[in-house]
Amino acid sequence: MMFVSLLIAAALCVLAWVYVRWTRVRQYWAKRGVPHLPPHPVMGSLTFLQRQNPGRWMINTYQHFKTPYVGAWWFWRPTLIINSPEIARNVLVKDFANFRDRLLGSGSSDPIGHLNIFTVNEPLWSSIRRRLTSLFTACKLRALQNLLDTKANQLIERIKSTENKSAISLRILFTDYTSDVIGTAAFGVETKAIIGGDCPMRKVTKAFMTFDLYRGICWSSIFFFPELVNVFRFTFFPKWATDYFTKVFRVVSKQRKDEQNRIVEPKDLVDALIKLKQESDEKNEGLTEDIIVAQAAIFLLGGFETSGSALSFALYELAFKPEIQEKMYNELIQIKEQDENCSRLDISKLAEAPYVNSVIKEALRKYSPMGWLDRIAVNDYKIDDNLTIEAGTPIYVNAIGMQYDENYFPNPLDFDPERFMPENEKNIKPFTYLPFGEGPRNCIGKRFGQISVRNALSHVILNYKVAPVANQPKPNDIEFEKHGLFLVPGQDLFVDFIPRN
Repeated sequence: MMFVSLLIAAALCVLAWVYVRWTRVRQYWAKRGVPHLPPHPVMGSLTFLQRQNPGRWMINTYQHFKTPYVGAWWFWRPTLIINSPEIARNVLVKDFANFRDRLLGSGSSDPIGHLNIFTVNEPLWSSIRRRLTSLFTACKLRALQNLLDTKANQLIERIKSTENKSAISLRILFTDYTSDVIGTAAFGVETKAIIGGDCPMRKVTKAFMTFDLYRGICWSSIFFFPELVNVFRFTFFPKWATDYFTKVFRVVSKQRKDEQNRIVEPKDLVDALIKLKQESDEKNEGLTEDIIVAQAAIFLLGGFETSGSALSFALYELAFKPEIQEKMYNELIQIKEQDENCSRLDISKLAEAPYVNSVIKEALRKYSPMGWLDRIAVNDYKIDDNLTIEAGTPIYVNAIGMQYDENYFPNPLDFDPERFMPENEKNIKPFTYLPFGEGPRNCIGKRFGQISVRNALSHVILNYKVAPVANQPKPNDIEFEKHGLFLVPGQDLFVDFIPRN
């Protein structure tokens, strides 16, 4: 009887503690005068997971409150959503030293997912970033011209050889292309996805595109509650994929070393990573093979789906805007005529094409693959005169919310590349357009991604007009993927490819 009484007393104490703790959590933002919606007793503000794309949730939250910041909870953890470009500037640039780390992260049981430049924090992040930045200069990326020419021509041949062109899934078509481009650049192996060949690298990227309940829970934990990752041994990449990455990198590294003994001037990402490992070994800096392979793996994951989706959305929008297609086509024809070698599109000249780039920028405004930028406050931080947040509080800059604000981008649902033409782009308020982030921790692969997207889209428009297909949704009615975290199509998108010649 005494034992039962003790159990009941213990249970009551636990319930009392939970009630008091929950009351404090629920009142956290109200006590600080921060606008918020009441949290769910378990999920907090994360009730949208597996039901709504996070990017769409960010847009809805921004439009519901229209305030500089909004209080939220990731489970019971208070989180602040930033809707102000001025505060965004402070967090991302001015006071970066206090916001150098991210909340998201994988665990020590997942070294490839834990140690890459996207998820890793200080002090390792600075070391990796510094060493890799030089690879992504415009000068170094010009070495990709032959690879991009080859893959763009294969992309056009794929479309040409398909009998029913209006049945080509844009997402599959373009992620085949980006898997080839990034897989080759990151791992130095020839890939054949765009021509339909048996390609192990494409099997990896297809697995990344498939979300079931378990993988959704893994990613939700990595992004919003990383403390759970080690407990349940969740992983950013499936183990079979990390084993494949490691095997390929070892083979390619040995082959390159046998060819030239030592990498002096890196020609591609593979060379840069091999050189990084060589220098680390010489200086006894302790960069492990896992750290090196993790960088190649994240460039593949972080680039193939985001670039493929950007291409899908851009081309789909163009199908409904023939006048934009023609402006783009005319600019591309002029670029080709200026080149002695009219059989190719020079990637340097494409980088300077105002209308082509405006089309891509507008696609990224409407469809930023990752619509938020997460940071953690190292110390207590004064947001404004009314709010100081505690050290350890996660901050989420609501980039995509600002990109749909009619005060910054009039008629935000319209696809209008004119916003980004040079005479208009200068009027865009700073820190309201952030598809690649901003500040020291912006996307290191920005130029690489832009080149890949620019090249593929330009080749398609030079060879084909695209038109809507019957019974397909209008652009603003496209469903987004609900189970993943990136803003990607949640349905197959089709257009009609009409040969120009």
